[in-house]
Amino acid sequence: MLEQFDFGCERLLGRIAGPAMDSGDGTPAEVGPLTDDEYFWEPVPGCWSVRRKADGPGTRAAFLAGAGEWGRDAAPYPHPWPPPFTTLAWRLSHLTEMLSLRAEHTAGGHLLTRDDHPVSGSATAAVAAFGAATAAWREALLGIDDATLDVVGYCTYPHGSDPEEPFLDIVWWVNQEVLHHGAEIALLRDLYRAGKG
Repeated sequence: MLEQFDFGCERLLGRIAGPAMDSGDGTPAEVGPLTDDEYFWEPVPGCWSVRRKADGPGTRAAFLAGAGEWGRDAAPYPHPWPPPFTTLAWRLSHLTEMLSLRAEHTAGGHLLTRDDHPVSGSATAAVAAFGAATAAWREALLGIDDATLDVVGYCTYPHGSDPEEPFLDIVWWVNQEVLHHGAEIALLRDLYRAGKG
């Protein structure tokens, strides 16, 4: 599972940071770094995104989650239905928060919440924060043994079912989040390039 996580993160980081990425068939393809315009691009009306807190939340969002000047559109459970379309910024911020906080609730102080997690207001900062978050989660995984994978509640992340799940299920969930949101981010980059680039 660690190899799968590494593979998914490496592909996503290559796709958003450049200068090259795995094209899918093992050959490198050139790609430029993520720009602020792409990061904030709203391909449809009513997107959830990352916004300055001074500007307030977007359509159907109740608040802006996160610490600092920027926040990510959010709403209490149950979330709006149908779900709002989310920007690349929202998706990358979501992944970064999830990885950072799960690492902190696995191998850290078990104290931080979404209100403590800084949200990046630029593409460059967001890519760097994602890289740091992947490293933190990977480090947390290296600190466990096989027996820990069966421990229910080993991760105490408060914004999921972590306290009720075996740690193996949490590791699996994180991998699928990286893979599916990574694919969405890659698709948004392709759509942006085709329509605006």
